[in-house]
Amino acid sequence: MAHEHTYESLTIDVRDRVALVTLIGPGKGNAMGPAFWREMPDAFAALDADPEVRAIVVTGSGRNFSYGLDVAAMGGTLAGVLAEGAQAGPRMEFHRHILDMQRAMNAVADCRTPTIAAVSGWCIGGGVDLIAAVDIRYASADAKFSVREVKLAIVADMGSLARLPRILSDGVVRELALTGKDIDAVRAEKIGLVNDVYPDQQACLDAAFATALEIAANPPLTVCGVKDVLDQQRTAEVAASLRYVATWNAAFLASKDLGEGISAMLTKRPPNFTGE
Repeated sequence: MAHEHTYESLTIDVRDRVALVTLIGPGKGNAMGPAFWREMPDAFAALDADPEVRAIVVTGSGRNFSYGLDVAAMGGTLAGVLAEGAQAGPRMEFHRHILDMQRAMNAVADCRTPTIAAVSGWCIGGGVDLIAAVDIRYASADAKFSVREVKLAIVADMGSLARLPRILSDGVVRELALTGKDIDAVRAEKIGLVNDVYPDQQACLDAAFATALEIAANPPLTVCGVKDVLDQQRTAEVAASLRYVATWNAAFLASKDLGEGISAMLTKRPPNFTGE
């Protein structure tokens, strides 16, 4: 059974045919470090294969959903491509690594079992990639969202730019991705990023469970069919976008601005981007 596995980055609790997947980090704010990217494909493949699981709720431990990529823990990933004069070898290795990391979010999007995100507190960067991959999104009133990669001098490559255009209007996607601004739960509901907003974290989680139970009570093969037919309309476009951004970043991600963006974030100072 899926829920008998032990993971470093998440816990899985199954009851009443609903699996609760809780992000636990281990980085601060459930940040997504090496364990997350390694474990998500296995965890969701196991849930997908488990006939006892008919719906999945995804949430974060503590007050926040996720701070997104654990930059400090994942820094080694960028080292080769950021080296001065990096040639084809390090770039190809980085390209392969991006595609490998994308599997974590793809596993959620491709899971045949319906998924619901219950978001409280911060949902930043990789957190938005993750909720863009689920079927239904709920938020608590304190939720805040940010497609923040641009502020680090990174083109988001884990799925937000591929999947948000199928959830939000074009202008809204561009506003969020080009500014990296924070938006609150009220704005998130207004633009359609979340289905509903609830007063607090527990109410949000309860609502996600209630919807999951409604789905779980329906005929499972038919539910699977509905999801498959809806997913089929976007699968090829999302896959092409993910491959394209992986190639773009392998070629162009390395820059002085990237080093500056990461340095500024880690030292909590305003960055000074020069376009180099």
